[in-house]
Amino acid sequence: MSLAGRKVLLGVTGGIAAYKSADLVRRIREQGAEVRVVMTEGAQAFVTPLTFQAVSGNDVRTDLFDRGAEAAMGHIELARWADVICVAPASADFIARLRAGMANDLLTTLCLATDAKLVIAPAMNRLMWSNPATQENCVTLEQRGVVMLGPASGSQACGETGEGRMMQPLEIVDDLSRLLGEGPLAGKQVLITAGPTLEPIDPVRYISNNSSGKMGYAVAAAAARLGAVVTLVSGPVTLDAPPHVQRVWANSAEEMLNAVMPRAAEADIFIATAAVADYRPAQQADNKIKKQNESLNIALERTEDILATVAGTYKDVFTVGFAAETDKLLEYARGKLERKQLDMVAANWVNQPGTGFDADQNALTLVTTDGEEELPVQSKAQLATELMDKVLAAYQRSAKNS
Repeated sequence: MSLAGRKVLLGVTGGIAAYKSADLVRRIREQGAEVRVVMTEGAQAFVTPLTFQAVSGNDVRTDLFDRGAEAAMGHIELARWADVICVAPASADFIARLRAGMANDLLTTLCLATDAKLVIAPAMNRLMWSNPATQENCVTLEQRGVVMLGPASGSQACGETGEGRMMQPLEIVDDLSRLLGEGPLAGKQVLITAGPTLEPIDPVRYISNNSSGKMGYAVAAAAARLGAVVTLVSGPVTLDAPPHVQRVWANSAEEMLNAVMPRAAEADIFIATAAVADYRPAQQADNKIKKQNESLNIALERTEDILATVAGTYKDVFTVGFAAETDKLLEYARGKLERKQLDMVAANWVNQPGTGFDADQNALTLVTTDGEEELPVQSKAQLATELMDKVLAAYQRSAKNS
């Protein structure tokens, strides 16, 4: 991974978002980096140093005047040790003190005494974030070379909604990876489809399915974290595009095919998570069909199989299909693998409570010519990270990796 062997000094300041920082430490370590944590006095009111000691595997520093550590100029040693200092969450108070060049606690002192890259992830009430003083402080820090991550927008602990939330740990890891070096898929083109397709019956009605696009979007984000150039061809969903991902909209199966095929010619890996309609109305009515008879018969025709077309046309592309099933999961998944000559199929149940379409969790069974592997129920973001690790390993072993 791109953070392997890196040294990350994480600063945690006072704010409810400090609870996310423990997960951030875990995520950074998963990438192979070493993490040391420095906490302000305010941060300790929300999360204990023992928590960060447990997740980082290192002692946590909290005091500039630690007699034992400072006997050897410990703050200077820490400042020299780090490849990057990441402050998450960064409170309005910390940002103001950093802009002023103050060194009245260990964290601000480290930020002044280092030549490492300095990254901050603001987190505060929306009005504090929009306050002209905070905005001016952030502009000044960015002009000095400080990298600002976020903040994100959404509901806040105070009950208000707006900009000021700390970015999610996986998003911060993504940006740290990009700042500190290239990932294992650097230079590789990954093409992903996601979401449903809509097949029009008339100007106001259509045939579709329950796909939310959450799994495909999570896979796109995970691929981007590995350093790939990611293009996401998406059916109609309500999700924001993941960071560093180019999104192309496509409503129908035909539109998705037309968006995919020219891009597949340049792709190294194609991952088809979209729930593309298998059938569409043979004819679309020009006007709204009025309710007249007791029944309505609509003739359907097959849509073109996007995944099979890519696999059959571009033999050098590493192809991964998804199989959403209600029965005979492995039988159908292996049939799809062999029939379409794919490199991998990720199969999942869509009739299990709490997983599948529109859920925030899922589980996958990966099927290849070598056998099957289970990825257990977990959040779709975590599952996507595991899936991309498996895809990366299989791709690197493949003759298509040239």
